[in-house]
Amino acid sequence: MAAVTSKPRRRLSKGMYILPSLFTTGNMAAGFYAILEVLHASSTEFWHLDNAAKAIGFAVLFDGLDGRVARMTGTSSDFGKEFDSLADVITFGVAPAMLAWRWGFHLMPPVSLTEWNIKLTQLGAIACFLFLMAGASRLARFNITTNPQPSNPGRPGKKYFVGMPIPAGAGVIAAVVHFVLGYPLQSWYTALVWLTMVTTVGYLMVSTWRFYSFKDIDFGSRHPFRLIILLGALVALIFVFSQKMLFVIALLYTFSGVFWRLQWIFRRRSSTPPPTTKEVSETS
Repeated sequence: MAAVTSKPRRRLSKGMYILPSLFTTGNMAAGFYAILEVLHASSTEFWHLDNAAKAIGFAVLFDGLDGRVARMTGTSSDFGKEFDSLADVITFGVAPAMLAWRWGFHLMPPVSLTEWNIKLTQLGAIACFLFLMAGASRLARFNITTNPQPSNPGRPGKKYFVGMPIPAGAGVIAAVVHFVLGYPLQSWYTALVWLTMVTTVGYLMVSTWRFYSFKDIDFGSRHPFRLIILLGALVALIFVFSQKMLFVIALLYTFSGVFWRLQWIFRRRSSTPPPTTKEVSETS
């Protein structure tokens, strides 16, 4: 009987390795759909851009689930890591870069100075490419780093990311576009603000600043009821007020890394040791 019951368990354990890859495939499918929606968007059918932003949002959810499922089931593998990285380049690199350029620059109405409009569109394309390059570099660094150390306070480990993760960077782009339901920017000065924002998010991804990873949240604890209630309330608020909630969450997460960095700078300045007697005598 023991030999008979061991076979289904062995088959089940082999089949469990497919689960993380299924979520990764869903991540890639959402990214491909987002790219198609961006290509179909126009100044009169701008709602395609909102669909693309929503698809990127669902991809962020899939990306979080594939890693958590792999850890919970013990099915992490080198193939899964590489497959996830390739999917992330498409979904959180190419798709949001195209969305940011088309929404913020390409569909903007022509301004009085045609040459300036062309230059602004070209600058936007460069900024969006830098976002894509920064995201790919962030993934490459994450894959080869075994013991990351944030430059601002925070012990290395699973609690913090070194630099903003690429799904969060793509989520910022998608949250802003979804906040206005995909309606393109109308003025050159708002396009300049968008140019600055896209560039800043790209810089945060390749920085060594720390961002909370949420990996220390334990759903298997003895009393997970409070956590479940909080998550349920958050999901309900996002479902009802998706535009405002996702926009606020994206901005709060972005500024969290900036906040920890500034706190580290001020703490380091305040904790600077006073000069010794020898140093004072040498400078006098």
